[in-house]
Amino acid sequence: MKSYSFLKKYLLAATATAALLFSACDLDEHPTSFVGPKEYYKTRAQCLAGLNACYIPINSIYDYCFLIMTEGVTDLMYIASGTKDAQLDISPAKPLNGQKIWTQCYKGVMYCNSTIAAIERSPLNDIKESSEADKLPLLAEGVVIRSFYYWLLTCIFGDVPFYTKEVADQQVMQEIAHMGRMSAKETRDYLIDELQRYVPSMDQVRSSEVADNRMGAAMGWMMIAKLAQWNHRWDDALEALGELEKIYGDLQQYPLEDIMFRNKNTPESIFEVQRTYTPGGLSVTTNVAAITTPYHNGKGIYDGVEIPEMGTGMTTWTSMRPNSYFCDGLQTKKSNDKRKTLNMAWEYDGKPFSGVGTRPWLGPKFWCPGMQNTADFSNQKVFRYADAILMMAECYAETEDSDEAVRYLNMVRERAGTTAYVFKNKDALLEEIQKERGRELLGEFQRKFDLVRWGIWYRMTYEYTNYPTLKDNMLPCHEYYPIPDKEVVYSGGALDNKAYNEYGM
Repeated sequence: MKSYSFLKKYLLAATATAALLFSACDLDEHPTSFVGPKEYYKTRAQCLAGLNACYIPINSIYDYCFLIMTEGVTDLMYIASGTKDAQLDISPAKPLNGQKIWTQCYKGVMYCNSTIAAIERSPLNDIKESSEADKLPLLAEGVVIRSFYYWLLTCIFGDVPFYTKEVADQQVMQEIAHMGRMSAKETRDYLIDELQRYVPSMDQVRSSEVADNRMGAAMGWMMIAKLAQWNHRWDDALEALGELEKIYGDLQQYPLEDIMFRNKNTPESIFEVQRTYTPGGLSVTTNVAAITTPYHNGKGIYDGVEIPEMGTGMTTWTSMRPNSYFCDGLQTKKSNDKRKTLNMAWEYDGKPFSGVGTRPWLGPKFWCPGMQNTADFSNQKVFRYADAILMMAECYAETEDSDEAVRYLNMVRERAGTTAYVFKNKDALLEEIQKERGRELLGEFQRKFDLVRWGIWYRMTYEYTNYPTLKDNMLPCHEYYPIPDKEVVYSGGALDNKAYNEYGM
């Protein structure tokens, strides 16, 4: 009920506040649509309502196409789908899901910028007698949400326009519209420094303990660490991850079953995209499970096997499948890895599926029991504590502290029931950490980002994908999505797609 209550308040308040603020989608803004909220943001409740609007675009981003973009064009998984993103049949003229991501992320940035500016103008801190008067944690939440949108933009597009101004008049709008790409490194450096100033002001508790499942300190520390890893600021990443460790403690206390998407807002969670479904009531759903479930015949039979927990109402599409590299190498059917039956489904209740061949279906981690049509109401797991533990292992390896790197790596392996890793050399250790991230975080919307960050996306995906069409289409420039042509035109040529132009696109 906690999640449902938040979403109800979230949608009603956020919709009203978004209308109060503005209605626009990307860098192509229309100043006549802005309404200055001069009489708003005078109470904490009003500030929270403004922040609610900042979350709205996230729901549109995390759908099945985004799962394909981030997981289905990697070394771990593929999907033999007509969806062009699955084939990387993309270009500046045909940006496909990249256009939606660009639009929704910059909508989120715009909402955050306006809300942060409004909270800064708020008289909250003048209300001395109120225990809720402190606006610093509210500003911190806006800063954390904004950093998330820029993290996504830089992971997907690389160098992108960066701005923090409130778009309140024609002059500012024109300045922003004609911005070129800013170095992703500089963008991340700015965000890291800003987050380091604000996150300590937030309540230092697990995300599952934050009221209404909002982004709190745990998400803030995670964003610092994610951004710092990209910029090789290993000490900054370790400092932020150390704060997470103070909050979350021993990984072994968190059960593996909680990594399933259906188990919402569990104690290990750092950030989840909230979904809910009530027959005849509020529905905030996605369609991820439609491509992560065994084929359904419409009568409760899934690839020849009855799965009572799944029901008879769901519709499945072409399913994403693990590549041979994953199911024959990283996490095999015969391994002792406890995660294998969550990540992969060779059978159900002892009954083998008919069409698995040499590659299984994705497992119950991704299924949505009781799903109706393609409406998946499981939460999407984005960041978990195990992710942070593996990040610590990587950071320690990069700073030549092999003992600590191995210690953190083995925390994850211990929970999974696999043998402890024994140090050989730095290169072998880093490679094992990369593999362990694949085993632990399969399907959690990050694999491509990791591969690009390590500089190995093209080589690993080309070598290990089981989808010939993807292999035929993919080029080195595809490590990042192109900026849509319409955005380049609107910028007056300030934006560009030089990496794609080198391949005649």
